[in-house]
Amino acid sequence: GLSVQPYNLDSVRLASSTQPGCQPAQTTETFVMFHFPVTQCGTTVQVGDDRLIYENQLISTIDVQPGPRGSITRDSVYILHARCIYNASELLPLRLEVAVPPTAAPMAQPGPLRLQLRIATDESYSAYHAEGEYPLVKVLRDPIYVEVRLLQKTDPNLVLVLHQCWAAPSTGPAAEPQWPLLVDGCPFAGDNYRTQLVPVGPASPQLPFPSHYQRFVVSTFTFVDTPSMAVLEGEVYILCSASVCHLAQPEPCRPSCQLAVPSRARRAAGDKGTANAVGTVTSQGRVVFPKRPAAGRG
Repeated sequence: GLSVQPYNLDSVRLASSTQPGCQPAQTTETFVMFHFPVTQCGTTVQVGDDRLIYENQLISTIDVQPGPRGSITRDSVYILHARCIYNASELLPLRLEVAVPPTAAPMAQPGPLRLQLRIATDESYSAYHAEGEYPLVKVLRDPIYVEVRLLQKTDPNLVLVLHQCWAAPSTGPAAEPQWPLLVDGCPFAGDNYRTQLVPVGPASPQLPFPSHYQRFVVSTFTFVDTPSMAVLEGEVYILCSASVCHLAQPEPCRPSCQLAVPSRARRAAGDKGTANAVGTVTSQGRVVFPKRPAAGRG
């Protein structure tokens, strides 16, 4: 028959039970269960003859009952020596599940937007007119190579978006007369010499963040007084309203006419058209057209 072992299950512990996670996982009247990593809780490891040997011990303590003139116990000291042997060269399947945290969506809020509009000397956009070269004198239909760029940003996921670009006789956004160059980022359809969009890229040491730039070419024109049809003399400035997008958003923010420039982004500042979310930039200096042009625009 079965005999009752003279030891107390409540006192069974690992040899190094002071470490976290080394206490019994479950204890009943008939058994005690431990669950711990094979290399912890005092486990020793030996390597020999192409084998890995892991060893540990379970120890029970005795319950001492003190009396008026002495102490007794009815428990035996119990020691269980556990050993696990593995082949050191054996390949065992291991399944790993990597939990990738979701990408945080960008937070949109109004903020400072530093932009610069400048005019290149030719179609290569490798040199630009300096401040001392203004005002520029152009002949009608001459190309004007315009560039708008985002300043003081190094995030390649940012995309500069042009909304409206127009020409006006002064730097005030409401100055009149005005002539639209870009409408919602696309060339103004009512112009018989439409503005040409210029793709920017690929990235290079001279142009590390192509998405921070927008370029377009304007054909030189002059304003005409509507009632008298007289050619107006004077200065002309180029102005643009712009915002910045982030590539993390799935919805495109650039219009279809700009798909030649890679951009998968949604407007990060300006979706709702708030005035403080869209920046306005003006050309560095004025452009002066001939007093008596050879031909009118149209």
